[in-house]
Amino acid sequence: MTSTYLVKPGELVLKGGNRKGFEDILRRNLAALLRGTDAKIINSKGRLFVHCTQENEEKTEYALDHLIGISGWAKTRTAEKNPEAILSSCVEEGKLLLKKGINSFKIEARRTDKSFPLDSYQLRCLAGDAVSREVGLAVDVKNPGGIIKVEIRDKAYIYANPSIGKRGLPVGTAGKGLLLLSGGIDSPVAGYMMATRGMTLDAVYFHAFPYTSKEALEKTVTLATIISSFTLSVRLYVVSFTAIQGRIKERAPEAWRTVLLRMAMMECAEKLAQRRGSKCLISGESLSQVASQTIENISCTQSRVKLPVLRPLIGMNKEDIIAMAEKIGTYKTSILPYEDCCILFSPPHPVLRGDPIEAGKLYENLEAEQLIEKAIESMEIKKC
Repeated sequence: MTSTYLVKPGELVLKGGNRKGFEDILRRNLAALLRGTDAKIINSKGRLFVHCTQENEEKTEYALDHLIGISGWAKTRTAEKNPEAILSSCVEEGKLLLKKGINSFKIEARRTDKSFPLDSYQLRCLAGDAVSREVGLAVDVKNPGGIIKVEIRDKAYIYANPSIGKRGLPVGTAGKGLLLLSGGIDSPVAGYMMATRGMTLDAVYFHAFPYTSKEALEKTVTLATIISSFTLSVRLYVVSFTAIQGRIKERAPEAWRTVLLRMAMMECAEKLAQRRGSKCLISGESLSQVASQTIENISCTQSRVKLPVLRPLIGMNKEDIIAMAEKIGTYKTSILPYEDCCILFSPPHPVLRGDPIEAGKLYENLEAEQLIEKAIESMEIKKC
């Protein structure tokens, strides 16, 4: 028996003459997420329909739940375009709502096929009366417990309480960015947020073995893998920063260590991005969350790069960032007790408002360029 899912594209419907290109990428991404199943995807005037066998429902729903670029989706009933069949399907949806403990509802109807004899208002009235009479649910148009939707297209599609999609723009419509990925809470969320703006992601992780453990690296690989469940793939560059951190400890004032380390990371990330085709850097910084993220220190850390540095979390508070991490499934991994190199080398009294000119002089004294080149040459690449 075949199951049918109705999928509503999101923001891409506003793209006018460019819309088809966005729809093609969305469909391609969905096909990639459905790879290995028997599911078939059909385009139909502002909707995608996915048909699959019942044994592949779970995989199909996982794919739809991870597909960026859609406003919502639902498993839907199909009926012939006659009032009796449509009302019968609405009643069945009403019975399912009642089984879930929902006691009130409303009907929403949309008639794409204008040749259908009933208009949207008439459909709402007839379906509402049928469900109320045969199921016993109360009609509540202002605050319903459930919403039964009817769409008249090539057939009639009837479904209730659709799942909210990941929204945004399809991944692959906005170029490629390089995410500075640590093992913390913030950077995976930053990467996910840029993916919802259509960006393809690569990621770089700065590893300082033996100061940071193999478990810290494995944790970051897991985070990259979780992100890739939304972006289809992430290429993770693991760059050894042990020598560079040693140089900073040897030559720099203690209070400046974190800022100078961030400067080195930015310079290294930019060189890597330029060689691998990324058009920007993505950072998980949030203004004034920690000492290195004051506006003055952010000015210092990005003074070494010319590529755009995107900071989608810059105005968010920690509670909201944590809520997003929980929503996308990275939080439990991020809080595992394996610290990254930034934390381990943090000075007890860091500079809070660094001057970019002074920072530049201190950075030049590190003579880090050859160390950065060596680190890039010896990096490890993991496809997540």
